[in-house]
Amino acid sequence: MNARDPLQPVAPDEAAALAAYADRAWDERIVPALKDYIAVPAKSPMFDADWVEHGHIDRVVRDAAAWVEGRKVAGLRLEVVRLPGRTPVIFFDVPATRAGSTDTVLLYGHLDKQPEFSGWRRDLGPWTPKIDDGLLYGRGGADDGYAVYAAISAIEALDAQGIARPRCVGLIETSEESGSPDLPAYLDALRGRLGQVGLVVCLDSGAGNYDQLWLTTSLRGMVSGVLKVEVLTEGIHSGDASGLVPSSFRILRHLLDRLEDSATGRLLPESFHCEIPGARVEQAKAAAAILGEQVWQRFPWACGADGGAVLPTTTDPADALLARTWRPTLSVTGAEGFPALGDAGNVLRPYTAFKLSLRLPPLVDGHDAALRLKALLEDNAPYRAKVTFEPDGRAGAYGATGWNAPDLAPWLERALDAASRAHWGAPLGFIGQGGTIPLMNMLQAGFPRAQMMVCGVLGPKSNAHGPNEFLHLGYAKRLTAAVAQAVAACP
Repeated sequence: MNARDPLQPVAPDEAAALAAYADRAWDERIVPALKDYIAVPAKSPMFDADWVEHGHIDRVVRDAAAWVEGRKVAGLRLEVVRLPGRTPVIFFDVPATRAGSTDTVLLYGHLDKQPEFSGWRRDLGPWTPKIDDGLLYGRGGADDGYAVYAAISAIEALDAQGIARPRCVGLIETSEESGSPDLPAYLDALRGRLGQVGLVVCLDSGAGNYDQLWLTTSLRGMVSGVLKVEVLTEGIHSGDASGLVPSSFRILRHLLDRLEDSATGRLLPESFHCEIPGARVEQAKAAAAILGEQVWQRFPWACGADGGAVLPTTTDPADALLARTWRPTLSVTGAEGFPALGDAGNVLRPYTAFKLSLRLPPLVDGHDAALRLKALLEDNAPYRAKVTFEPDGRAGAYGATGWNAPDLAPWLERALDAASRAHWGAPLGFIGQGGTIPLMNMLQAGFPRAQMMVCGVLGPKSNAHGPNEFLHLGYAKRLTAAVAQAVAACP
């Protein structure tokens, strides 16, 4: 292997060779594997309580493990680790090719998926992979089944070019879409095998556009759970009961008024807010200057009352970026207790239940927020109604804390900017993301000196979790080469 000074950038001819290798890997090996992966409904345990019996998660884990082992990377060791009662993880270990290297690069992704959701294009489906105009459609390809395949291919690309690199380990979990409840146990079990982590590469994030490399600077936390209001033991004729029996929906609406200003969407408890760091405000302004109105125009807006598109909460690009990355927001993602419209008779329903998703600023503790939210909603119930809020979690561990990236080391910033210019012809972009990756906060706490490359393929209209999710193949190829350059630069 070359005796490379890790502080020296990858040369232009080497960057071109990495890109060519990534292109071939995607065309010949990764895309076929991802098509097989998309076809398997490997829904996360929160959405498939019988995941063990169905075997879909085990199937995608076996397939990915077999693909990795089939690549014959020199010295690679792979294990499917299974702790009792938990979803499995893939752990792989590839020895360093750089003499004297002491740091480890940890590459992360997940293989579990969100549910189908409705509204897919007539020629598409969640479990039916299809390539159309350079986009690979189907559930889970972009979020983020591609990660394990791209990670191994980035390592292979370096080795094929004789570019020395540090030791690399991979951690591919299968409970991320359920809030990663199993991940802490695996981190504890594997901690002694991870080594001295100097760089974390997380491939489960997004991009502001498809024209440059984007580094994620922050992630929101989240509390999700079911709010249920019960007023009767069975439904009653509305003509007989309404006006005397309080509506469970009205009570639930009243409870949500404690949490959210319905006129503006602002969360009322100040404890769910935090001060936005000045550096993040400036980065949002810089990203807004690049993206402009694309920040909010990227969404599939419905036609509004006057024939124009529905408007966002703000049309200021910088404010829009901060609104979706640093401010708490409530979403209702599901409902129960309602009959279908065609079956809705004149009956006052006995209960109403909403699935709530509360996104939290990166610096707000998720567990504490879950307990505060439970007390806020349950205390002093109107009409002495039975009100329960059951946050998602396991063994009393509720909520996911967000993440604010540590200061970026000069070596990593140089490497990522060079990779962006080499593979996209544009400088590195910085952007916060509104989603949640529980691993990042866990890893930062466990490896405080590690640098974080959090990135991904979820750019405009890729629509993870929703209908017509796609993976932008051209961007994914370039990202794979960029990951290789970042790995090579790790001291």
